[in-house]
Amino acid sequence: QVQVVESGGGLVHPGGSLSLSCAASGRLFRDYATGWYRQVPGKKRELVAYISGGSLYYTSSVKGRFTISSDIAKNLLYLHMNSLAPTDTAVYYCKLGDLWGQGTQVTVSS
Repeated sequence: QVQVVESGGGLVHPGGSLSLSCAASGRLFRDYATGWYRQVPGKKRELVAYISGGSLYYTSSVKGRFTISSDIAKNLLYLHMNSLAPTDTAVYYCKLGDLWGQGTQVTVSS
């Protein structure tokens, strides 16, 4: 079965850090453009960061705070998030090619 599953979401205080993981089965991250998106209720899903070949992209609001990386050997994708703010609160999704995960909730609140 081809699927991706996110983990690592939770509640964090403003200024804190959190790392998300995405595990894939049936596909290899190295063979596809992969990325992290996020969505809040009532808004469109937003691209946060992606890896395609040797290129990295970050949306402007997370540059310098978030880092996308992958572990080819373990077939995992990560999103390391620092200096989190309440505006980062969202459901975060992993995308592998055209395949979406179910999402993991990140809540930044005091």
